[in-house]
Amino acid sequence: MKTDVTFLSGNLRLSGILFRPEAPTASRLPAVVVGHPSGGVKEQTASVYAGRLAREGFAALVFDAAHQGASEGEPRGLEDPFQRAEDIKSAVSFLTTRDEIDPDRIGALGICASGGYVPYAAQTDLRIKAVATVSAVDLGSVMRDGLGRSQGPPALRSMLELAAAARTAEARGEAVHHQEWITEAVDAETYEYYRTPRGHHPRAVRPWPVRSLDRIIQYDSYALVRLISPRPLLMIIGSDANTAYMSREAVDRASEPKELFVIDGGTHVSLYDRDEHVTPAVARLSAFYATHLTAGQGPADPSTRA
Repeated sequence: MKTDVTFLSGNLRLSGILFRPEAPTASRLPAVVVGHPSGGVKEQTASVYAGRLAREGFAALVFDAAHQGASEGEPRGLEDPFQRAEDIKSAVSFLTTRDEIDPDRIGALGICASGGYVPYAAQTDLRIKAVATVSAVDLGSVMRDGLGRSQGPPALRSMLELAAAARTAEARGEAVHHQEWITEAVDAETYEYYRTPRGHHPRAVRPWPVRSLDRIIQYDSYALVRLISPRPLLMIIGSDANTAYMSREAVDRASEPKELFVIDGGTHVSLYDRDEHVTPAVARLSAFYATHLTAGQGPADPSTRA
């Protein structure tokens, strides 16, 4: 069961979809906020996971980030990690106002870049009782160092110069300078997901304002990841994902309880929509949230921790 909803993040109205189980329940529902990848929209992989979680008995809220998709915000396409974290906190606030949701049983799931934004938001928002990620990416690290830390200082300097020039141009009244970021230069599976019928959506991965760059570069998803504890952290990766090292390092930095769950043969993007990889991911997520978003649930059993 799906309901279109809107809620405020600051003074911007965000567009969302609330998924709920088909069968009515006598008690209030546990709920999960699901964040979409950078440049993605709520109708893509976020809804894949939200729909599956609803079938497992959870309410699940997906939404377009501010400046993106069907949500408000100018300039269009802006990728602001600090606004993205605020959007997640605002989504939690919205769920606490819903009569059918138990405000004490709210978790969050981040996919790709939201796998950085969700832990970042949860570090200081104690209302998020259980934190999970799928194919997590620290977008700040990717921009500073390149994927796999393959990028040198000159590239970083060049991006910061572009962002500075864009800010100056806008201050002088010039048009916002946008930049394509999903091109044929990205890996083949990412291009296939976003640019072919496999996962294409007309509102997704639009060109982003160049001044997104300096906001992203100064951001670190996992600098304070230890603050999530004693709440649980689950990070799910594909064994063949080129981004897997970021989740491994984040789990290493986190405090207990924490778990790294590896899906054999999975890639970064296959966990977005390929049933053979989404199904085991959802099974682990469902068990995780069932354990940690259960009314009256005590501390996690240490034997289940990674």
